[in-house]
Amino acid sequence: MSKRKIVFFGIKYFPSKGGTSRVAESLLKGLKDHFDITVYCYKNELAAENIPGVKTIQFSEIPIKGIGVFLYYLRCCIHLMVKGKYDLVHVHKTDAAFFLPILERKFKTVSTSHAIPYYDDKWSKFGKFYFRIAERFFMKAKGAVTSISRSQVKYYSGKYGRSVNFIPNGLDISKLDQVKNADSILEKHGVNANYLLFAARRIIPLKGCHTLIRALDQIKFNGTLVISGDEKQLPAYTQKLKNEASNLNVKFLGYVADQQILNGLIKGADFFIFPSEIEGMSMMLLEVAFNGTPLICSDIPQNTDVLSENEVLFFESKNVNDLAQKIEYAYKNREIMNERATKTKSKIKNEYDIGYAIGLYIDLYNDLIGQK
Repeated sequence: MSKRKIVFFGIKYFPSKGGTSRVAESLLKGLKDHFDITVYCYKNELAAENIPGVKTIQFSEIPIKGIGVFLYYLRCCIHLMVKGKYDLVHVHKTDAAFFLPILERKFKTVSTSHAIPYYDDKWSKFGKFYFRIAERFFMKAKGAVTSISRSQVKYYSGKYGRSVNFIPNGLDISKLDQVKNADSILEKHGVNANYLLFAARRIIPLKGCHTLIRALDQIKFNGTLVISGDEKQLPAYTQKLKNEASNLNVKFLGYVADQQILNGLIKGADFFIFPSEIEGMSMMLLEVAFNGTPLICSDIPQNTDVLSENEVLFFESKNVNDLAQKIEYAYKNREIMNERATKTKSKIKNEYDIGYAIGLYIDLYNDLIGQK
């Protein structure tokens, strides 16, 4: 029997640049053996061969700030409605769910929330309004709805009175075992000693890097802080960080696209600081935990849902004083931090392998399209 056809809608970067795209890639590597899968994505010369067996429909990125992504989704939607012949559409991200009422006229759907974007201050009032409307369409979907975060599941249930399937993010363990030496990129930026590491897909306020810099400044940290992430999202914010770090030894690497080099950076750090103020279910958090690097992270529910005080060192989110104290504690108690990191790696390996999420989606897809 031929495989049933599934299409991913709402993905932009393929190959991934992190975030939702990375989650989707991890799922696709397992799902492609069970279904005939196509992905809508931005045009990229590597996309067609990124994951053998996964087809792509590519459209050029529209460089219009504020509405470019919406126009891209609109183009994907029109193409789907006119030419699409699929058994099911999997809509990723609530902003893409704006198009669910149209897609449901022709297709069965699964929709996944990866975050609640209107809590991010990077968006304008109109942008936040758009996300709230899209969320309503997401919660009114005729098909199945899922979320990668237990906290989001509780939020949606309380606000809308509808149950949402919790399907956590997972890691492709084999990929994370692949590590490249990061010495060349460190040497390029003048890092020749031990370092603290902060890394994110985008350098934006909700990732909390400003809290980290202020905490280090408070304790007059004389070591090196390495920051990895796309600085072009909010250049004014990045410049503000650089100004606040003028008394510290901080190295901005930019976005590190190579996952194996990023793994090398993570493994080489004394500690990884994760001060996010808002998350869905962070792939970065899972990746650092699996790599066995001691973690100091904010106590937001999305983090405490995944890890415990026996596994990481929590600090009160946005609290500069508390983070400063926790960094000093970590350096004075390296053995305890290393013991926690060992427990964390074991937990992630046992409980957050991508195979679990893949199995849940296979069952969900089959339930909706009537295939066993």
